[in-house]
Amino acid sequence: MDLRNIAIIAHVDHGKTTLVDELLKQSGAFRDNQDVAERAMDSNAIERERGITILAKATSVEWGDVRINIVDTPGHADFGGEVERILSMVDGVVLLVDAAEGPMPQTKFVTAKALALGLRPIVVLNKVDKPAAEPDRALDEVFDMFVGLGAEDEQLDFPVLYASGLGGWADDSLDGRRADMTALFERVIAHVPAPRQLARRDAPFAMLATTLAADPFLGRLLTGRVESGTVTAGDTLKALSREGDRLEQFRVSKVQAFRGLGYQPIDRAEAGDIVTLSGMGKANVADTLCAPAIETPIPAQPIDPPTISVTFGINDSPLAGRDGKKVQSRVIRERLMREAESNVAIKVSDTPGGEAFEVAGRGELQMGVLIENMRREGFELSISRPRVLTRDEDGITMEPVQEVTIDVDDDYTGPVVEKLTGPRKGELAEMRPVGTGKTRIVAHVPARGLIGYLGEFLTDTRGTGVMTTLFHGWTPHKGPIPGRRAGVLISMEGGASVAFALFNLEERGRMFIGAQEQVYEGMIIGEHARENDLEVNPLKGKKLTNVRAAGKDDAVVLTPPARPTLEEAISYIDDDELVEVTPKAIRLRKRFLDPHERKRAARQAG
Repeated sequence: MDLRNIAIIAHVDHGKTTLVDELLKQSGAFRDNQDVAERAMDSNAIERERGITILAKATSVEWGDVRINIVDTPGHADFGGEVERILSMVDGVVLLVDAAEGPMPQTKFVTAKALALGLRPIVVLNKVDKPAAEPDRALDEVFDMFVGLGAEDEQLDFPVLYASGLGGWADDSLDGRRADMTALFERVIAHVPAPRQLARRDAPFAMLATTLAADPFLGRLLTGRVESGTVTAGDTLKALSREGDRLEQFRVSKVQAFRGLGYQPIDRAEAGDIVTLSGMGKANVADTLCAPAIETPIPAQPIDPPTISVTFGINDSPLAGRDGKKVQSRVIRERLMREAESNVAIKVSDTPGGEAFEVAGRGELQMGVLIENMRREGFELSISRPRVLTRDEDGITMEPVQEVTIDVDDDYTGPVVEKLTGPRKGELAEMRPVGTGKTRIVAHVPARGLIGYLGEFLTDTRGTGVMTTLFHGWTPHKGPIPGRRAGVLISMEGGASVAFALFNLEERGRMFIGAQEQVYEGMIIGEHARENDLEVNPLKGKKLTNVRAAGKDDAVVLTPPARPTLEEAISYIDDDELVEVTPKAIRLRKRFLDPHERKRAARQAG
């Protein structure tokens, strides 16, 4: 069959996975009576819960006598490591843009990678049937974005389609038939070139591994596009590292290709196709799988460096081991090393002493997803505050800068601009109206200044603002940036919290816990209304006497606790605090549980 390889790229929540659902349905990838979940490509449990794509996944559909391999890419820059590798497998991209919001920061991030590889885009303006849609404005913004990213003339001459992924249609014009996805299928076949590798079918086999998975029966599964030659099950191959070192020689146990939503064994894989091989023991992502005669590896696309680091340690609190089964540092290290193998954007290193591990990645969301996966697997962890990674250039310390794009109601622009450009030392790049009563603010802010800002931002905008970030570049270190201004309420006793005590503590600040919850000395149970930390007793009960008076026995009504989510907790804590993560609980605590150690550490910190 003729072949096309495409990737679908878009910002978070612009309808990418829903569009792929329709392409699968209308191409006949599903049986008529097959029960298929909504957003079928989001196979990971966290993806379905959060409505975002985290892992890059491939599928294929047949349209006429053409097979189209489709790669569904993550839309968030924190998972950009998935995008950078996966784009090397395709020959064209479908850029999906919300007709109301226009191109957003993560759209810009992935598009820049695609244009740099010389891929020709097809622009699909999605959700044009929504009342707030402005397809003409969105199209102008897409063109301006392409020009700003240095697109070639051939890439600027892109076709445009108008679509509704939820409605299941795409057309060449706004007033089209609005019946099905035929126009998109035909545009992909006409505009995206066939793989250039098709001409190298007679050469020795070579393939660059781009993603790694594991199967309990087959072991390692490496996926990539065949650059030359053919391969069948039983063939003998070798693996070369990026530097050209020979890693191993192995026999291919199985050759599989993506058909619909799953793998399907195939007799032979040919140049240009996207396939999965099994049978290797050491080969990894970015390694070359090739015939024994080949000595030169296939060049791999470089990966942007990590920008933040988080320390993963054992849970050494008094409540350790009650919820999870995997609590040893050895088990935690093995799990992190497996993650670093499959996720090229994560780097893991040991700390002095070997009881904790430095995990470097792209952002707080990426770290949060990793921690959430581990706690669901039964791990107990203690997590430090994220630290921004710096680098030296000619003796000057450079720190990462994020491009922050904010859509907010006009009434709240003042507090947002003041917070970003004041204590957080950001620089305002753009400010313009978008839609009725909305303003778009674009600022370049040091990554340090954004740690812990999301909670303040939601408070300042009454929960109506939308903020997205994107790595922008490096800038000379901008000096100290103040952290969290509020202090915390620290438990001075261990046991079960008492409603009477919490009721009396509510005037001190907002509580993170409710009644009858297990607490321990040094655990953070709330946020203080003032800047200093305060040790309190959440176990203090009501004094009982024989004296009775009206109003003496009124029922205690507690304000519902403000329980932080995992990402909120990680960004909330200060340098001398930790997040205790177990399968059933997320707790905040001081790094030193003993009060004398806490006072000693505070004196040393100044």
